[in-house]
Amino acid sequence: MDPSVTELVGGPDHLGGVKHGYPTTAVPLRSGPIPPKLEIVLPIQGAQESELNERSYRDEPSDLSPGTPVPDEDSVVFSKLTYLGCASVNAPRSEVEALRMVSILRSQCQMPLDVTLSVPGVSEGTVRLLDPQTSTEIANYPIYKILFCVRGHDGSPESDCFAFTESHYNTEIFRIHVFRCEIQEAVSRILYSFATAFRRSANKAPLAAKASPLTPDSDVFTFTVSLEIKEDDGKGTFSAVSKDKDRQSFKLRPGMDKKIVIYVQQTSNKELAIERCFGLLLSPGKNVKNSDMHLLDLESMGKSSDGKSYIITGSWNPNTPQFQAVNEETPKDKFMYMTTAVDLVITEVEEPVRFLLETRVRVCSPNDRLFWPFSKRSYTESFYLKLRPMENKETKSNLDTLYEVVSLESETERERRKTTASPGIQSCGSHSSMVPSPPEDDEEEDNDEPLLSGSGDVSKECGEKILETWGDLLSKWHLNLAVRPKPLPALVRSGVPEALRGEVWQLLAGCHNNDHLVEEYRTLITKESPQDSAITRDINRTFPAHDYFKDTGGDGQDSLYKICKAYSVYDEEIGYCQGQSFLAAVLLLHMPEEQAFSVLVKIMFEYGLRELFKQNFEDLHCKFFQLERLMQEYIPDLYAHFLNLGLEAHMYASQWFLTLFTAKFPLYMVFHIIDLLLCEGISVIFNVALALLKTSKDDLLQMDFEGALKFFRVPVPKRYRSEENAKKLMELACSMKISQKKLKKYEKEYHTIREQQEQQEEPIERYERENRRLQEANMRLEQENDDLAHELVSSKIALRKDLDNAEEKSDALNKELLITKQKLVESEDEKRRLEEESAQLKEMCRRELDKSESEIKKNGSIIGEYKQICSQLSERLEKQQTANRGELEKIRMKVEGCEKCSILFSKEGRLKVLSTPKEGSEEDTDEEKEALKNQLREMELELAQTKLQLVEAECKIQDLEHHLGLALNEVQAAKKTWFNRTLTSIKTVTGAQGKESV
Repeated sequence: MDPSVTELVGGPDHLGGVKHGYPTTAVPLRSGPIPPKLEIVLPIQGAQESELNERSYRDEPSDLSPGTPVPDEDSVVFSKLTYLGCASVNAPRSEVEALRMVSILRSQCQMPLDVTLSVPGVSEGTVRLLDPQTSTEIANYPIYKILFCVRGHDGSPESDCFAFTESHYNTEIFRIHVFRCEIQEAVSRILYSFATAFRRSANKAPLAAKASPLTPDSDVFTFTVSLEIKEDDGKGTFSAVSKDKDRQSFKLRPGMDKKIVIYVQQTSNKELAIERCFGLLLSPGKNVKNSDMHLLDLESMGKSSDGKSYIITGSWNPNTPQFQAVNEETPKDKFMYMTTAVDLVITEVEEPVRFLLETRVRVCSPNDRLFWPFSKRSYTESFYLKLRPMENKETKSNLDTLYEVVSLESETERERRKTTASPGIQSCGSHSSMVPSPPEDDEEEDNDEPLLSGSGDVSKECGEKILETWGDLLSKWHLNLAVRPKPLPALVRSGVPEALRGEVWQLLAGCHNNDHLVEEYRTLITKESPQDSAITRDINRTFPAHDYFKDTGGDGQDSLYKICKAYSVYDEEIGYCQGQSFLAAVLLLHMPEEQAFSVLVKIMFEYGLRELFKQNFEDLHCKFFQLERLMQEYIPDLYAHFLNLGLEAHMYASQWFLTLFTAKFPLYMVFHIIDLLLCEGISVIFNVALALLKTSKDDLLQMDFEGALKFFRVPVPKRYRSEENAKKLMELACSMKISQKKLKKYEKEYHTIREQQEQQEEPIERYERENRRLQEANMRLEQENDDLAHELVSSKIALRKDLDNAEEKSDALNKELLITKQKLVESEDEKRRLEEESAQLKEMCRRELDKSESEIKKNGSIIGEYKQICSQLSERLEKQQTANRGELEKIRMKVEGCEKCSILFSKEGRLKVLSTPKEGSEEDTDEEKEALKNQLREMELELAQTKLQLVEAECKIQDLEHHLGLALNEVQAAKKTWFNRTLTSIKTVTGAQGKESV
């Protein structure tokens, strides 16, 4: 169904199908005289010089120019080769097609190019084309992208030629490169080198071996850098902003505080240690100068929880004057650029490394009602950091190797360089002349790459009036689900709002109450499917451009596998068919997998899609016939042009019918087509197909057979990445009136013609037709077999790499385990030592506590004795005082009773002074006075002694109380200080020991 050749170029100016940085349009082969071939006269050489010029870089290294990459260690170089050109092929593993292209290019190449071919010895290497004069690299092809090698048959003109096919950029475009050898015997040796590279993996060098020279990729360190922008959501948190519908620009709101989050992850080569980030910079525009970059405030930096990424977060206040350009509303359908840079200090690299990210942004109106898309996406770029060891290094730490930066290149820059530079570029020019200029904004639309399935973003933005209209309609519809509301078809033609599609699709398909299918689905996914391998193969090729399905083993692919497997078991007659996975993926983006399975069953059985796969695709061929009849009616000039070219509908429209446009077209257009399909039936496919043909008519009328096929495959889907173009197309499709009566008429006409053909067809012709069909089926099966073989080889290579990595990780883990065990033994010894010290401290603490308690008891007994003595002394003093007062009272009474004495003493006991004593009794009085004085002195002396004893007792009491207070304070201090410190030290030691043991 597809042409064998979609593009044919030759000569050095067309090498790789690129001329002046733009794709070269294919020119079909025409019959006629072949232009004269350019003859190349080679100098006559001796017998030794004419032998195969083959050398190994290990045995005979050469001095290459500074711009020449270091070759692979095990590469084998072949000279005296001529490059004849390249062409696109549809069956990259078909020997018949490859030999046909070798014959064509050998006979029609007018400007051959002398080259030197370098073939690696391992599957991880790269095939390189070198200039024979300067050894400068012209082009390179990794071994894993080379699919098939072939040589010309012996005895044929192509016996001195060989070729290899390779996947160009992705697995959907294949090219064949053809070479001619001056020495015919070298062809076998070259193919043997390719075979060796295909089956041999690089062996790990022993640790004690001498370090070998760096291969071209061993000094390249690959990093993946992702950018995420977060905005203040007004709730005290920052949420990641959404991406615009083309998935190329961030959608920002003006005046909102933002955060810039950078994720840096190394993905290849020896791991480098990122010490810190010393600068996060931002600037509006692209290709900005360093002086235009503005430093942001760093909030945090460090490794992620899994240790794989280094995360830098900075705060961004867009209200500052320098960011005014990205804080004002962007006109509709426009965008602007923003440049972000992060400067990192890497331990093993002498100088800082700067990763530069240029992204598109669009500032929305603050009044826009934003609906976030299905998945938020960060911008990710790969960087290739080329380093070389420093010769006279001054290590900044204890490192074995310190590197300096040779170059830093992003994946975008590398792809630009590959796109603009081709093997036909002459090496005589300066090195700077080979560097491509920055591409224009529409570069992606001008290349030859088909649009990946699942491309484009569908925004959930919608006007409030539209949402209100749909809300009212759904409310009425839910009251009577058996009858569709009258305004429904008109609303569906304008497109169902993305936020409501899941609910509306289920209602249109009649799956609002399909509990039995849901329960059956849960049973079906537990059963085995005979088509499991085909399903698994297709899952990875379904919507690779969409975040939800791009990760192998992710939630999206897992759900998609379950739905396809369940349907293959449910519908045993048809089973799984290519194209179902795309339709299932579309449904999964809007509803849970159980409901998506129910809708898929309804579409297959009730909308006629299942009939397309039955009866030898008879119904599908009928659809092609109907489409051609509709073209004859609606677009007669294009129909006549296709008739002249021999271009039939099945050559370009097969995928349209089998996948309902879901495989190659942008999601905005795909979702709208599913809206119409569920509302109006499968006849909508004719409307969309005619609209596509009508809008592309002017371009198609100017093209030949191969150009038209390529136009359907690449430019047509890309044209509708623009939402405006897709809307116009769907409006045109809805405006075209195609009656069911007319389709029935064309269907009846097709079956009538088929019956007449069968009646008129000779048995031989019928057998030949059947044979051709079987041959096509056989070729398809062979292609699938080749694909499986390639996948097997790729998986083996990947498994070998994974095994090597696992062995390296195992060795590293074993070393870490031994170190950990040694640390554990040391920790246990330390634990035992600390336990012994703890026991000793506890014993010493117990003894000190016992001693303190005994001292406290002793001090308590002493205090009690002191108190008892003081009490006794107090009692004795009181008794003595009482006795003295009694004695004094008696003496006073006696004195008062004595007439003589009463005269001498007053009532208070003091002596009276007699002015006129009597002479007769003077002597007696003197004696008595002297006796009384002596008695009085004795009593005063005794009283003084008693007072002195009282004072001494009080002093002793105070002294005892003072000692008691000191003893209590010492005991209390001992409890609060020494004892507490001892207990605290014990707890600290035991706690630290427990952590180490853990």
